Amino acid sequence: MNLLLTASGLRNETLRDALRDMLGKPFGSANVAYVPTASLAEPGDHGWFVEDLNRVHGLGWREFDVLELNGLPRQTVLDRLLQADVIYVSGGNHYHLARSITGNGLADGFLEALRSRVYVGFSAGSMIFSRHLTAHSADVIGDTADLHVLGATTLEPPFGLFDWYLKPHLYSPDFPERDDAWADRITARADFPLYFLDDETAVRVRDGKVDVVTEGRWRFHP
Repeated sequence: MNLLLTASGLRNETLRDALRDMLGKPFGSANVAYVPTASLAEPGDHGWFVEDLNRVHGLGWREFDVLELNGLPRQTVLDRLLQADVIYVSGGNHYHLARSITGNGLADGFLEALRSRVYVGFSAGSMIFSRHLTAHSADVIGDTADLHVLGATTLEPPFGLFDWYLKPHLYSPDFPERDDAWADRITARADFPLYFLDDETAVRVRDGKVDVVTEGRWRFHP
C-alpha cells in the first residue's frame, strides 16, 4: 500500500517527485480519480478547492476523473476507483469524508483498491486512516464542532490502519492559531501519537514503512 498523506496537496516539487516515484511512470501515462467529498461539507468560499483541483489537473494526466462518494451506486464508485492509478482525496470536513465511506459501505472495497494504487490525501483526505479517528480524538483535538455540524455524536474510523493521528496546517497563514503552543496543548491531552504537518509536508507510507517528505516543518509526538 502506497500513501502520500499531505497537509495541503502537492504544493512543491519534492511532494510531486515523491508521487512520481511511488507511481513509477509519468503522470501523462496514468489515470487519476479526484474525490471532492470532504469539501462539500465545508462552508464558505471554496477558492482553496478550485486552486487544488487546478493544481492536480495541471499535472497532465492521461485521464482526470472527478468522483463523488455519495449518491452513486456503491459498485459504480468502486469500479471507478479501480480505473484509476492514483486516488486523490481532497480536503474539507474529514468527519463527513469518513462517514461517507462507512455509510456507503465503501471501506472494504476502498482498501482493496488501495493495495495496487497510489493514494494521495490532502488535509481531510490524509486524516481518515487512523484508528483514533473517533469522537474522543475530536474532543482531544478540539474540533468536535466539525463532527456535530453533521448532526453526529459518534464516529467509526473507516480504515483504522495506523495508531498515529495526523493533524495538518501547522504554522499555516490560513490557520493562524495553529502554532507550537496550539500543538503543545493538544499533545498534553492526547493519549495517542500525533503528526503535525505544515503545508509543505506529507507523511509517506510505502510498503509498510513510514517517513516524512517535506520542504517545510513538522512535529511528531509518540
